[in-house]
Amino acid sequence: MSELKYRTDLSVKVGGITFKNPVMPASGTWDCFENNAGLFPMSELGAVLVKSVHRLVRQGNPPPRIAEVTGGMINAVGIPSVGIEAFMTQELPRYDGIGAPVVLSLSGNRKEHYREALEIVANDPRIAAVELNLSCPNIGTGLAFSSTPDVLRETLKAAREATRLPIFVKLAPNVTDIRVSARVSEEEGADAVTIANTWRAMLIDVETRSPVLSNVSGGMSGPAVKPQTLFLVWQARAATAIPIIASGGIARWQDAVEYFLAGASMVQVGSANFQNPAAMVQIVDGIDRYLAEHGHRALSEIRGLAHQRRGNS
Repeated sequence: MSELKYRTDLSVKVGGITFKNPVMPASGTWDCFENNAGLFPMSELGAVLVKSVHRLVRQGNPPPRIAEVTGGMINAVGIPSVGIEAFMTQELPRYDGIGAPVVLSLSGNRKEHYREALEIVANDPRIAAVELNLSCPNIGTGLAFSSTPDVLRETLKAAREATRLPIFVKLAPNVTDIRVSARVSEEEGADAVTIANTWRAMLIDVETRSPVLSNVSGGMSGPAVKPQTLFLVWQARAATAIPIIASGGIARWQDAVEYFLAGASMVQVGSANFQNPAAMVQIVDGIDRYLAEHGHRALSEIRGLAHQRRGNS
């Protein structure tokens, strides 16, 4: 497949990095080397986001850990990981020359895990930015790190002190007010927020009368969650100036454009990659065509336009 030729300027600058276009895979939904190898050049993406790497070695949850639902899926994979040390020495070299900026997703169960992982990553030039998956449950509280403003603040403060790399903060959607999480992230030096992680959900088998997933609950993703996540992006954009990376139910270029109009700077494509491995490049092309057909020269011209049309709320 030949590389896309853009009609408009799709570039976006986040965290001091200029990405050629605003589309990247959501963490854990894209395999550059085995299952999806050779489908298209990774240089056609704005960035490549690596599956979350835990501070420690993790096996993940036992099966069953994925279930289909109307309009999406629920996963409780549990972030299996080789650990950050092994990732840096064994897996990161595979991304050399991949043709797109590499964003490393980090997870942990204590705020110290993020600081320790970032100290190991240091300021490795092979990594363009880090995305902190702060929707993982905190062992101390049982809640996601981003669910409690004070815990979020403490975690980000330690993370910011540990690295000069741009930090993107992946926020949980199941919070009282996403605007508070976004403001705290901005105040503590985050370069962008990713809104949002999957929505907490579960299924029950009516025959066995027990939860379908071994973990009982998991994270729901897919088209069904887009209207909810879109509103979170809308709220966060009205409350803070920090760049927003939208993630939730993006399967078509129209979904991405909605998020841009709500104020997002970039988008992540997740569940759609499993059904249509060409989804991301199709979305890039669709965004480009939409801009050209509506007389826009650059993506930046439509960012947040829906707020101007309606007024902030």
